Amino acid sequence: MKDKIRVGQIVNTQGLRGEVRIYPLTDRKERFEELDCLYLEDETNMELEIEKVRYKNQLVILKFKDLDSINDVEKLKNKYIAIDKEKIKELPEDTYYIFDLVGLEVIEEDNTYIGKLIDVIQNPTQDLYVVQHEDSKKKIFIPAVKEFIKEIDIDKNIIKVKLIEGMME
Repeated sequence: MKDKIRVGQIVNTQGLRGEVRIYPLTDRKERFEELDCLYLEDETNMELEIEKVRYKNQLVILKFKDLDSINDVEKLKNKYIAIDKEKIKELPEDTYYIFDLVGLEVIEEDNTYIGKLIDVIQNPTQDLYVVQHEDSKKKIFIPAVKEFIKEIDIDKNIIKVKLIEGMME
């Protein structure tokens, strides 16, 4: 699935007519309206053609073509769904997809190696970069703001940061 990007998780069924509830893993859930199909992230990599999209609170409700009953979609619960990588949107400058950031080496401004970025926690106020420290099993949480994130260079595989006292304790 290296050529696919995860965009959501099927968290439950919706009604009896084959609809599913999707927890979107994208900051713009309306994006689902622009898609024709999705792929299951499992051993089948099954292509699911989208028939209908609607919304309920923070969830996306999808109806897939040829899956017309609760029995057809029950087996999809808790599975992740993905799109072709080529269908991702171009981002504005200084904006990155999480999959581009995870795995980057994190260094301080003086080039001291800190560790690897292992996750990004998305919060309403700002994202938090989770860095696995190289010398310990400790995780460092760095707010994704200009005060702390000084440079991101995807080509060089680095994120330069400025840490303040207490961040690495």
